[in-house]
Amino acid sequence: MGRFRHAQRPYRLAECYVLYKTLDFMIVKRWIRSIAMNRIIPSSGLIPEAKPLYAQVKELMLGRMIEGVWKPGAVLPSEFQLAAEFGVSQGTVRKALDALAAENLVIRRQGRGTFVAEHDEDRALFHFFHLVGRNGERRLPGGTVLNCRDGKANKDEAVQLGIDRSAPVTRIRRIRDLNGAPAILEDLCLPRGLFPGLSGVQELPNTLYELYERDFGVTISRAEERLAAIEAEPDVAKLLELEVGQPILEIDRIAFALDGRAVEWRVSLCDTRHHRYLAQLI
Repeated sequence: MGRFRHAQRPYRLAECYVLYKTLDFMIVKRWIRSIAMNRIIPSSGLIPEAKPLYAQVKELMLGRMIEGVWKPGAVLPSEFQLAAEFGVSQGTVRKALDALAAENLVIRRQGRGTFVAEHDEDRALFHFFHLVGRNGERRLPGGTVLNCRDGKANKDEAVQLGIDRSAPVTRIRRIRDLNGAPAILEDLCLPRGLFPGLSGVQELPNTLYELYERDFGVTISRAEERLAAIEAEPDVAKLLELEVGQPILEIDRIAFALDGRAVEWRVSLCDTRHHRYLAQLI
């Protein structure tokens, strides 16, 4: 019996070795198959296990926008070129581009290609301005700068912009009119380091996001708004030509750049006697 057990030992060791080599071969075979299926892309560093492959390709594309490799208005390489560069299928690239288009970061133009989105009046009117006439008419308001000054961030500004208290900021106050009448009082706060030389200006374009993008290389990708109904204080009532205590709409907005940083805090006080806030839910 003891001789039988001793005779089995070499057999078990040999069996373990064969099993090890078999598993080793299976791992290599699986790795090769994964490359063929675009699941592992050693050259680009994409790791599907971390998140969906298209999402990683999307992040690589977004990184090029942030770094200025792909500038606003620029045409992107074709899906075929991008697929070859990233080492993925065209379907994966197409899904990544669809995700960017859904966030209004790229624009697809039939027969012309895919372009990096840029700020203009149409985008400002339909994506970032939500006051419409009672009949649904959309119109960009005019603007008059009341002041534009540098200062140090107070506690609220520091929290909203994610900067240090007393960090340098630029504050802008302006009146915006609709149909020739004052309708919105805006107070904005910007990190001065991102927008040097802005203080002291007497005129600003209606679409500030276009200015940020063109002159300072800061592209606004999204914004968060919080709404509240408040009463007009005496100074606000005077500027908007209202009665003191009259109900007005407060829109508290934080705007974010492509890299996710908060770059603008804007509080708009709106006279809604002739206008309504429109939110489209899709």
